[in-house]
Amino acid sequence: MNILKAAGTLLVLVVNTTHAADTVTVFAAASLANALSEVSATYQQKTGAKVIHSFASSATLAKQIEAGAPADVYLSANSEWMDYLQDRKLIAASSRRNLLSNRLVLVVSNGKALPVKFDQRYNFARAFDGRLCMGNVDTVPAGKYAKQSLEYLKWWPGIRHRIVESQDVRAALAFVEREECRAGIVYESDARISNKVAIAGTFPESTHAPIVYPAALVGGKNKGIDYLAYLQSPASRAIFIKHGFRPIP
Repeated sequence: MNILKAAGTLLVLVVNTTHAADTVTVFAAASLANALSEVSATYQQKTGAKVIHSFASSATLAKQIEAGAPADVYLSANSEWMDYLQDRKLIAASSRRNLLSNRLVLVVSNGKALPVKFDQRYNFARAFDGRLCMGNVDTVPAGKYAKQSLEYLKWWPGIRHRIVESQDVRAALAFVEREECRAGIVYESDARISNKVAIAGTFPESTHAPIVYPAALVGGKNKGIDYLAYLQSPASRAIFIKHGFRPIP
C-alpha cells in the first residue's frame, strides 16, 4: 500500500511538473493586451503550451517581479523599467531585445473634433475646455513620453493643471471614451482598438524619446525562451503590425 501511495504521489508530481513546464507566465505592458493576447493564442495553438498573462503598467509589473512574482517573460513599454530589473539582476540580460515601437497620438471622443497643430507657437491649452488624460508622468511610459512632448512643444505650463494622470495608458483611453476627459494622449495601437475615439493628431517623434518595447526572460531560467523567440516570428510580427505596432528588426 505504501508503495502504491508513493507511486501515486510520484505520478502527481510528474504531471504537475509537466504542466508547469508547458505554462508560460507573461507580464506585459497594458498597451500590449490585445495584440499580445492574439499572438499568445496562435502560440498556444501551435505548441500546445498555455500562456498566462498579467497586463498592467510597466512600473507595476517591474515592482511585482522585484517582489518575487512568478513571471517567465517581461515586456515593458520603455527601456527604463527593463533597465530597473536588469540593474537588479532580475532578468536574463543576454535574452533582452527591443521588440516593438509605437506612435504617440492625441485622441478625442468620436464627434468631438479638436483641430491641433504640433507647433510651439500653437496655444494648445486654449484650443479646448476640459481635462487632458494621460498616464502617470512619473511611472507610466506613455505618460512619460506625453510629458516630454508637451514640454518640447512648450504646451506643458498652460495645460499641466488640467491633466488627469491614470494608472496605465488603457485607463487614460477609457476616460476619453467615457468623455470624462476632453482629450487624451495614448499610443496609436490603443486608439486603434477603440471605436469610441478618434485620432486628432500624431505627435512628431522628435518631440519625445524613442518609444521602445523591450522583452526579456525573467530570472536565470530558460523557461519562456521559445515564447520569446516566437514573438519575433513573421506570424507574430504580422499581428503586431495589424494592431498598430512597428516591429523592430
